[in-house]
Amino acid sequence: MEEHKWEGVNSLSKILIVDDEKEIADLLEVFLQNEKFQVTKCYSSKEALSYIQNEKFDLAILDIMLPDIDGFELCKMIRKKHTYPIIMLTSKTDGIDRVAGLSLGADDYVTKPFLPVELVARVKAQLRRVQEYDGKEGITLDTISIMGLSLNKKAHECKLNGKTINLTPTEFAILWLLSENRGKVFSADELFLKVWGEKYFKNSRNSVMVQIRNIREKLDDISNKPTYIKTIWGVGYIIE
Repeated sequence: MEEHKWEGVNSLSKILIVDDEKEIADLLEVFLQNEKFQVTKCYSSKEALSYIQNEKFDLAILDIMLPDIDGFELCKMIRKKHTYPIIMLTSKTDGIDRVAGLSLGADDYVTKPFLPVELVARVKAQLRRVQEYDGKEGITLDTISIMGLSLNKKAHECKLNGKTINLTPTEFAILWLLSENRGKVFSADELFLKVWGEKYFKNSRNSVMVQIRNIREKLDDISNKPTYIKTIWGVGYIIE
């Protein structure tokens, strides 16, 4: 089978859609298949779990409001074994669902109602990031070591004092960017632009803050004087 590629993304990627609103799931399936993605569609979490256990996916799109196990819990279950990108769908606009999803390991969120082309663009952005950090873009410098922290860009591997730390693609991208530019302060909007590949918008600060917090927790570096990612108040984030 011929591989379709555009914008650095392999369109043979397998996408999991979990949404009990049949019209939305069916519509997303059509748009993603039009881009030559392989799509598995489920209307409940239990149905999705059977596929997750037996198949390999490159990205998951999860609705939060599901009839059995909600999207938050499903996200947690996926993150126990898998690091592929997760995009959450929420119908709420107050920001609480967004922060909660990001805290549980989601990489992005889209608020309903949305344009299918917007979601497809976000899918491509997430897959592009994974493939870039898998060393498929001609990366020459693959490893960074800082104070017991070791990052391997080609293997998408993070170790702390020899112990493997499981990071999502977004978390890894942030940690790599700060490590690669050690000594440079990045504002929240700069991080968002470079990691998410989008212009900073109203709720972006929460997205960045939650991802930074997730990284600190995984590195067990949540003291008032963190060893790795430090906050320069009013300016941004830095690894010194």
